[in-house]
Amino acid sequence: MRAAPVRACLFCLATSAIVAPSQVRAEGYVTPWVGANLQSATDNGRSALGVTTGYMGAGIFGFEADVGYFPDFFRSSRLLGNSSAITVMGDFILGVPIGGTHGAGIRPFISGGLGFMRTRLETSALPDASQSITEPTYDLGAGLMGFFSSHVGLRGDVRYLHAAMPGRLSGVNADLVDLHSVRISMGVTFR
Repeated sequence: MRAAPVRACLFCLATSAIVAPSQVRAEGYVTPWVGANLQSATDNGRSALGVTTGYMGAGIFGFEADVGYFPDFFRSSRLLGNSSAITVMGDFILGVPIGGTHGAGIRPFISGGLGFMRTRLETSALPDASQSITEPTYDLGAGLMGFFSSHVGLRGDVRYLHAAMPGRLSGVNADLVDLHSVRISMGVTFR
């Protein structure tokens, strides 16, 4: 008679171990990156650098912050001097881990969000043309994170950035201020 309760307890323990969800872990990551801009009237082929940091809850959904710096943002011209752009974006990210959230594995992802782009132009050739413009911006992207171990991997992504309301620089042809680009980037990811 005593064997039945012991078997019932063992059955309940075994069922609980099999049916219970695995431990859900959240993970944070930081990726310093280098990249280039493509498909842009202002800075086609120019370099970019920055950092992306994020947090994935339950391994699939998360959010990230992306900061990018684009030296020499506007095309070379006799009229234009030093120029640059900075983007600060807040994105939602959806990525499915293949191989788990710890150890080696890959994670394809898509992302999108809102932020701003601040462009700066300094020139002495035109009066009142040295100025900065801050524009609301959105971005959409896709990429892949691949991890060699639990803490180090590589990340590559393609991201479309577009100013929601293109600005104007006084004294400069408005065609030069088409604030959109496709950025490709690659970096080492630490989690």
